[in-house]
Formats: sequence, C-alpha cells, structure tokens
Amino acid sequence: MRPRRLRQSAAVRRLVAQTRLHPADLVLPVFVREGIDEPQPIEAMPGVVQHTLDSLVEEARRCVEAGLGGIMIFGVPLDKDNIGSGADAEDGILNVALRAVVDAVGDELVVMSDLCLDEFTDHGHCGVLDEQGSVDNDATLERYASMALAQARTGAPVLGLSGMMDGQVAHVRAALDDAGFTDTILLAYAAKYTSALYGPFREAVQSSLEGDRAAYQQDPANATEAAREIDLDLAEGADIIMVKPAQPHLDIIAMAAELSPVPVAAYQISGEYAQIKAAAERGWIDEDRAVLESLLHIKRAGAQIILTYSALDVATRI
Repeated sequence: MRPRRLRQSAAVRRLVAQTRLHPADLVLPVFVREGIDEPQPIEAMPGVVQHTLDSLVEEARRCVEAGLGGIMIFGVPLDKDNIGSGADAEDGILNVALRAVVDAVGDELVVMSDLCLDEFTDHGHCGVLDEQGSVDNDATLERYASMALAQARTGAPVLGLSGMMDGQVAHVRAALDDAGFTDTILLAYAAKYTSALYGPFREAVQSSLEGDRAAYQQDPANATEAAREIDLDLAEGADIIMVKPAQPHLDIIAMAAELSPVPVAAYQISGEYAQIKAAAERGWIDEDRAVLESLLHIKRAGAQIILTYSALDVATRI
C-alpha cells in the first residue's frame, strides 16, 4: 500500500482534501468605540482596531467584498454603571452601530451582536451583582431580555448570547417571541470556557474586570458538563451553538458536532490570534501557514462557522 501517492503534488493534495475553508465560513469580530474620531490600534492584537462608526461601516463593506459569512459587533462605551445601562439604551454605542451596519450591508452580510453586559458594567462582570458581589443569575436574565429586545429592534438578525447564565436562551427566546421577534436567531455560547487567552480582548473592550469569571464560565478541566450545557441550550431553543475558545477545545467542538442538530460555531479568540502574531513577528513561525492551519483544525473538528480576527486576511488567500 502506498498512501503517499495521494500526497505527491499540491494538485493531488488539493483534489483529495477532506476539509476546505471558504470565506463564507468565517465571521469577523469587530470593536466599535464611542467618542473617538479615528480608529484606535489595539496593542495586544496587531492589525485589529477599535472602530469609529464610519470606519466600522467601511469594514463591514470590506467583509461583503471578501465574501465573509458575517460580522460580530462588540461595543465599547464611554460610560459604565453597575447594571450596564448602555447595553439596552437605544442610543448606546452597540445598538447605534448595529443599526448602522444593518442599514449599510444587512442584505449581504449576517450581522451579529454580542449580547452580554461585561463591556457595559463598571465591575466588568457579565451580569448584575448581588449584595455579596456575586453575579445574580436571574436578575441578569432580565437585563439580557431587555438587551435582546433593543438589539432586535436594530434589525440585527443574530444575537450572540455569551454570558453563560443558566436559562439565558429560554428567557431571551421567550422575550423575543412575546414581542414579535420570532425570526431573530439566537447563537448560544453553549460551551464558553474560562481562559487566560481572553487578555487581549479585555484590552480591546477596555474591560473593568478584576478577578475572573470562573464562577459562571466553564472549567477547562471538564468536558462532560459541556455536553450538558449544549443539551440545555438546544432544549431552550438555540439556533446555533458555539464553543469558545476554539483551538484549546477541539475535542469539545467535535463533541458538539456529534450532539447538535443545529450548526456549530467556534470562536478563535484574541489570545489565540495574538499568540500567532507574536510568534510570527519574531520570525519563529510562518504566519500565513499557521493561521490557515489553525482554522483548518477548527473546521476539521466540526465547526461550520468560525469567528476569527484573521477572517479578512484569510479570505483573500482562499
């Protein structure tokens, strides 16, 4: 037997490849910051910026031209408070940005919103705190429902529930349906693990967090509870489920793909992006090859949708 026959040239390898990336598989996460006049570079994420409203719309148009599947928008407000009031304010930066991007490219690109409070709270947690300083799950669900309605009114077709609160999918689904937003799609971060790799993202959103989110995000030591979380989100009405971070949890992506009757997404997060960038800047790895390889791993594991900060760069090569 000679398996090497099918590896002997680039043309043959391309012909028999089982896993292929397409620009439509990719979603670009972006940041829009209130109160700036020009895009601001993010030091820990070379090539990524905090956008103005105008530059965000232009970036969305570049996504359309590149054939990307979608864009996920995160807001960076000027003011924060203990309940994240800016998250559901009609004139809050995220809702204004969603409306602008939907109006500009909503017929050509899937516009996704981040539905979480962490960017908007002065304590940096993903929910409302109780008197003891712990996240109050059920009080947070009420804030998520209000945030979901505000985002749905912008016309955003996909809401990304990323807070890892128990019952968040069911609560938000019920609120949307009661208000007539029965077509709004819920992307549930079903298996979102606590991780040291979120650091650059926290710079990007100017997070106020002290400590960590280990009390509500999943423990990286555990896999079985990911299956439980996935089953719960599916039962509550999730239209898409997501695993985050992607590369450290390829086994969880594969499990999700086996379990889920709905599409599976994975998020190649800021620290994954920054690691490749930092090593490439030092000449230790070939950046283009490393990025493509990392995304192929994620897709081969079973993700149909991949959120990556490299989406635009990769789309030009594939």
